[in-house]
Amino acid sequence: MAHEHAQPATAEGFDGPRLLRAIRERARALGLSQIAVSDLQLGDTEQHLARWLEQGMHGTMDYMARHGMARARPAELLPGTLRVITARLDYLPEQAPPGWRALEWQRLGQPQQAVVSVYARGRDYHRVLRQRLARLAEFIAQQARPRVLRAFTDSAPVPEVALGARAGLGWRGKHSLLLHRDAGSMFFLGEIYTDLELPVEGPIEAHCGTCTRCLDMCPTRAITQPYVVDARRCISYLTIELDGPIPEDLRAPMGNRVYGCDDCQLACPWNRWARRSPLPDFLPRNDLDRASLLDLWAWDETAFEQRTEGSAIRRIGYARWRRNLAVALGNARRALAPDHGLQGPIEQALRAALPPADALVAEHLRWALAQAPGGDADVPAAAAGPNT
Repeated sequence: MAHEHAQPATAEGFDGPRLLRAIRERARALGLSQIAVSDLQLGDTEQHLARWLEQGMHGTMDYMARHGMARARPAELLPGTLRVITARLDYLPEQAPPGWRALEWQRLGQPQQAVVSVYARGRDYHRVLRQRLARLAEFIAQQARPRVLRAFTDSAPVPEVALGARAGLGWRGKHSLLLHRDAGSMFFLGEIYTDLELPVEGPIEAHCGTCTRCLDMCPTRAITQPYVVDARRCISYLTIELDGPIPEDLRAPMGNRVYGCDDCQLACPWNRWARRSPLPDFLPRNDLDRASLLDLWAWDETAFEQRTEGSAIRRIGYARWRRNLAVALGNARRALAPDHGLQGPIEQALRAALPPADALVAEHLRWALAQAPGGDADVPAAAAGPNT
């Protein structure tokens, strides 16, 4: 949302520290986990972005290239911007047990189970965070008279990790996500751009040290080096952003992951301190924390539309959903013993779906049926989890 007023933010009587305290109090009341403020000095963000784009690591996400360097230049996106308020919103469900990471690794080692990224099991975070940022922006507009005030939640080319790090909300981890000493990385980020010259605390020291667990545990080796993720190999990209066939050499490493991937976050020691969200929005819906592959395969298109209403999953559409499940079912065929009781039902489900399938899904169904039962019964190394 945007606001424009006649009186500048630097008008006489403007008290930045006092306003920031009021904003923080209001943010807490709205359920936001933390906010911090940055200036626009983003260091080598632009150079890193340029190299990443030049190497084609954005894959088919053409909008990344179209936006170009605007992603690293906040004042170009919204002229007049002097400060960015970054909000953190924790999303680990309140019901997550103390050993939640170990349970997630355990599930990854059960080929017949479907694994959906933790953030996508509940309500679409865009809606949850956008509403709160909009209300916070309204509060700021009431308290001050900025010429520039606009909230963003994945709705524009915003360098959210760089801004969050500059604001002191955390540091960029080697998996490229923002890390917080007391909250790990299981949170969303949203921003409010403004010309209000609020006080800036500045960045904090990074604490990854020599740890490379996120690189070591990535199933597809998408983290090519510290701080660099090749989206073309990332399971989150393959299952969500890619609208065509999944490259064959990356299908087996996907295992039973059907929407997104949390492995780099599960491997990160800092997520021992991931904070649970009190918001019911992030509680799992439709048993997405426990459903089997065949449970989800049983959804027809009508059921998919109904059960993903208000969910981030809906954006990929039914065909990509089936594509992802077909790959996971093929991996289950290969991982389960030949005499496992699910071999028959999985093969029957795949064969029954082949005649009416469109070209995209049919290709992945044929691949899944070609996987030899029991051909790879060992649990992949990544599914075992690190010793943390």
